[in-house]
Amino acid sequence: MSKAGGAPQRVLAVWCPDWSPAVPEDGPEARAFEQVAAVIAEFCPRVEVIRPGVCAIGARGPSRYFGGEEALARKITDAVTALGVGCRAGVADGLFAALLAARAPAGRAAPARARAAGRAASAAAAGPPAVIVAPGRTPAFLAPHPVSVLDSAELADLLPRLGIWTLGDFAGLPAAEAANRFGAAGARAHRLARGLDPRPLTPRPPSADLSVQVGFDPPAGQSEPVVFAAKALAEQLHSGLAARGLACVRLQVQAACADGRDITRFWRHDGLLSALAVAERVRWQLDGWRAGQDARRDDPATGKPDEISLAGGITRLRMIPDQLVRDEGRQLGLWGDAVISDRVARAATRVQAMLGPQSVLRPVLAGGRDPAEQVTLVPFGDSRAPFLPAGRPWPGRIPAPAPATVYPVPLAAWVTDDSGDAVTVSGRAVVSAPPARLSADGGPWLAVTAWAGPWPANERWWAPAGARRRARFQLVTEDGNAWLAAVQDGLWLIEASYD
Repeated sequence: MSKAGGAPQRVLAVWCPDWSPAVPEDGPEARAFEQVAAVIAEFCPRVEVIRPGVCAIGARGPSRYFGGEEALARKITDAVTALGVGCRAGVADGLFAALLAARAPAGRAAPARARAAGRAASAAAAGPPAVIVAPGRTPAFLAPHPVSVLDSAELADLLPRLGIWTLGDFAGLPAAEAANRFGAAGARAHRLARGLDPRPLTPRPPSADLSVQVGFDPPAGQSEPVVFAAKALAEQLHSGLAARGLACVRLQVQAACADGRDITRFWRHDGLLSALAVAERVRWQLDGWRAGQDARRDDPATGKPDEISLAGGITRLRMIPDQLVRDEGRQLGLWGDAVISDRVARAATRVQAMLGPQSVLRPVLAGGRDPAEQVTLVPFGDSRAPFLPAGRPWPGRIPAPAPATVYPVPLAAWVTDDSGDAVTVSGRAVVSAPPARLSADGGPWLAVTAWAGPWPANERWWAPAGARRRARFQLVTEDGNAWLAAVQDGLWLIEASYD
């Protein structure tokens, strides 16, 4: 959504608060959003689905046809709320500002008239259904927003500690200084704070046809063969782009039906869509389309839902790279990357094609102070980086070795001294008395034969809502077991155990 040189265009973003950011992209709630996207596609076929609950369209052309940006936003919100779904719209220069405008409270910008207010309770509670930011006023609209709206948890924590509280404060810094001090993520966030797109896109489409497609003869009546082919097709697309030094940030997926209809959707992602992510979005696209067309029937032989489409099946699947950027590549390790057996990879991919990417997960080392944060499960084959980087210093983190078993829900515990009084830890990390006895999860009292600690951790002290103070101990009991215990607000918890 950029002009040459990265100047932002007018964008209309639609936000449905009924879908939270935590909704998994392979669940039924995510697929249900396809019906909302289909309604918006009636006003502009080039709909970009950002995530379940959020999508966007280019506002310039449709607004001229429907009588202006305010009229277009009103028609879209009316059509979506007619489905019984609460939604709000925002129009601004660039996708980032449009998304914030859709979530903006009343008074932040000139709101469009709300004729659909009250059709959905969530929309009525959120305020007016549309906020219009006048052309050229995007930097002023963004300026009072806190830096926490940036898509970077690290910057959202770091900038306030440096006295930079709002996007206006951050935008006032020289661009070169922001890039030097905060790296690539800081440069991208600085462009967003100034109302610009995060990075310039390729100014013109390449002369070569970079699309890929596959045909199905006979037509595929179920989604699984199409999804399985989508992953191989996405890998072929990525290989062709990589050979030209390009990468795709917005992808158009076209599925042609036997009756002549086309299922078309645009997909955008923060970063690059992996082959597995593309396959999952194709599944979501097909399942949502079938739900909207009431295409499922009951198989008379089994009595279960039959996935054969009333359209007669899929005859062709095509992927078209719609927006390209220069491929910055990735730095390999000094001794090369770990090699995964082709047999294992093929088996995992096949299971994912049948059951979805979330069916096969692999552990990835991450950062954080809690043992539960230090391993993240990601779909097999996905290059997603952990939210908490592993290579950063984490003051208050317990020393090696790591515990063998981490409890999903910490166990309640009681720790006393020789006199039977509860052991406490002061604000200066001073232990009231050496731990002498331990009872874990209502079990018998055991003598503590060895202990180490405390390791205090004062987390998010600058944010009272998420602040937490705790001190961790390593305890060895008379039965030979070793425990990772923590005391918080005067209560003891068993977080993990050692083998």
